[in-house]
Amino acid sequence: MLVDGAVPLRPEPALFDAMLEGWSRQQSARRLTEPLIEGRVRLVRRFAAFSGAWPWQWTAEQAEQWITSGGWAHSTIRSYEGALMIFLGYVCDPRYGWIAECEQQVGTRPVQVFYEGNTAVHAADYEGRPGRRPLTRAELQAFLDAADDHVGRAESSRRKGWLAAFRDATLFKVVYGWGLRRRETAMLDVGDFAVNPAAPELGGLGVCHVRFGKAMRGSPPRRRAVATVMPWTAEALAQYIEQVRPWYEAGGHPALWLTERGGRISPRQIDDRFAQWRAAAGLPDELSVHCLRHSYISHLVEDGADPLFVQQQAGHSWASTTAVYTTVGQDARNRMLRAALARAFEGEDSHGSTNGRLPVASAAADGRAGHVRHDAAGAAAGRARHHAVPGAGIPAGHRRPGAAEPGHAGCAVRHPGLPAR
Repeated sequence: MLVDGAVPLRPEPALFDAMLEGWSRQQSARRLTEPLIEGRVRLVRRFAAFSGAWPWQWTAEQAEQWITSGGWAHSTIRSYEGALMIFLGYVCDPRYGWIAECEQQVGTRPVQVFYEGNTAVHAADYEGRPGRRPLTRAELQAFLDAADDHVGRAESSRRKGWLAAFRDATLFKVVYGWGLRRRETAMLDVGDFAVNPAAPELGGLGVCHVRFGKAMRGSPPRRRAVATVMPWTAEALAQYIEQVRPWYEAGGHPALWLTERGGRISPRQIDDRFAQWRAAAGLPDELSVHCLRHSYISHLVEDGADPLFVQQQAGHSWASTTAVYTTVGQDARNRMLRAALARAFEGEDSHGSTNGRLPVASAAADGRAGHVRHDAAGAAAGRARHHAVPGAGIPAGHRRPGAAEPGHAGCAVRHPGLPAR
């Protein structure tokens, strides 16, 4: 409400600002985050600028013109419509007194301009862009090769920025190796990694404690513990922590990913670097950092990990969400089919089982030119370790003495040597 007795020269701007201030307080009382509240307030101001009118003058036709002129994705449209609908619901609520205030100050009242007939419907579980998908194993290999090639060139030419390149090459291996979101990765501290009693051979990198997981609306960030299922990523991270991060000389700063100014890396910097190496690898522009998380989930499922284990690793509340992230190749489907048939025909005689076999498609059947080898996630899920997917190992960093990994023959790492300090 406006301050009692105050008579502004132009009541409209002051009334609008007071509405937004009151709406922000209401959302804060619901424990919504400041970035969400500020983004909604900016959106309301954007629509006001587009319409050239105040909220008490808005019409359904203005709202529809704005939505249809934007060219936004379906999920973005629903988000924008929802935010404006919530704002108008607040100012039209008689409990807050804005209807009476508007009638007194400007001689009219606000009305709701969004309704069922002019808003986008949430009809599908996944509303992301079709181009956002998991990387194939060949694409993943190409991307990480491009990252390591950049590190090698920067180090050999003694160019400024090789430390940041090394940091970012390791960062993307961590994003994929633990299936993290972009902000989850940026907010990691060195102390977020710990020993996993179920995998003592991984040392202090056996589990990643995610403290800034995606929050439910009105709740603090969710936490989860992600078990390390790809030892090569732990090797790459160990090399970065032991040999590269100390060069930043950030004192006691806890952040895992430091900048040259001694601060924490930002999600925007992660996006920019990903775009640079995506182009260098010749990958489609539609792929984003989040696609590495999709790849992690899909590859675990392809390698035979238990679906519940994958869901818990990803931090999904519902199995349907994990299913949306999953794209399984044809050869993996055939392996699953063979395993199911083997169990079904377990009691039959050898003649029937031999004659009843189905042909299994080769790896090339789903369009993949090659594979990235990593330890099967089934070991982390409690099953015997096996390597169902052959191929060259993902580059991960120098192999340290005693760091044995049965799934990799010889040295499967490509990070360049570090210069003496």
